[in-house]
Order: sequence, then structure tokens, then C-alpha cells
Amino acid sequence: MNCDDRGGREAAGADGLGLAEKTVRENIIYRGKIITLRVDDALLPDGKPCKREMVMHPGGACVLFVRDKKVLLVRQFRYAYGEITWEVPAGKLNPGEDPKDTASRELEEETGWTPERTELLYTIYPTPGYTNEKIYIYQAHGVREGHVHPDEDEFVDCAFFPLEEAEKMIESGAIRDAKTIIAIQHYLLKAQK
Repeated sequence: MNCDDRGGREAAGADGLGLAEKTVRENIIYRGKIITLRVDDALLPDGKPCKREMVMHPGGACVLFVRDKKVLLVRQFRYAYGEITWEVPAGKLNPGEDPKDTASRELEEETGWTPERTELLYTIYPTPGYTNEKIYIYQAHGVREGHVHPDEDEFVDCAFFPLEEAEKMIESGAIRDAKTIIAIQHYLLKAQK
């Protein structure tokens, strides 16, 4: 297989390139509070059968809030990694919820700050190899102080960090969360222009 030199051509959709796989049957293995696990029967582009393991996720939204050249981060224990992480405020989308409403809700719940408006920066696919999760990254504008009211099973702490310190935290590995790294790096790159 040779790599294609796009040379400014518009990328064709998966079907136009003969890369699309076809779902034959969806097989739900587990349905939980947050995720659903499937092991689907599918067909490869050449028609050969295959299995595709999927983690179905409703998606999430996060929000970058910068004030006086300081970024607001939350600290919480992440069970899957067994670590306490620093992240931008974030949470899972509720059924039918607009991602920008999720971002605003999470900022207020976790930090007590309420944005007047949010601006969508990116929609990312954090792990496209096995999940359909999308994370919507927003930036908060016109933020006013309110009251913290986390979910009953949510224990978080928050703090403002100078952007230079947050950048060093990314470089040193103190911040490892992908959505947070993208949000902060976006802001830093935009500030350089």
C-alpha cells in the first residue's frame, strides 16, 4: 500500500475511498450507567467478516476558563488510573443535552463559576479505535462567581494556575489529561498570534 500525496485535494469520505466497514449485527454485552459494551459482527472493506469491540459512550464536554492569565483547573481522583489528576472542568452529556449546556453546568457544579457564554473550540475523538465518545471543548466567556454544587459522588478541588505554570505542568507530566492539554495548548497558541 502506498501513501497518498493529497496535494491539496479534498479528503473523500470513507465510502469514497473504499475503507468503510459494514455492521452486520450489534451484540450488546453489557449496559451500564455510563457505558455500553458491544462486540459487533462486521465486514471489512474486502468483505471478510470480523469482530469489532466497542465502548459506547454518550460523550462529554469540558470548559476552559482563563482569568487574569490564569487557568482554572479541578483536581480529582480518577479511579481508572488510580491517580489524582488536574483537569479543566468536564462532565458527561445527559440524554438530549446540548454539549454547551453540559460545559456550563460542569463549570458551575465543580467550581462555582457561571459563564455568560461558551465558545466551541474543538470536538475531539479521544480514542477512535474502540469508542464512539466525543468530547466537546469549550472556552468560557463573561464568567461570574456563584456557588459550588458537585454531584453527590463527586469530590473535587479547584485552583487557578498561571498559564506559564500550567504549560510546565503539561511538559513535566503533572497534567496528562488529553482534553486539558488540548484546551491549554490551544489558548497558548492563540495568545502567540
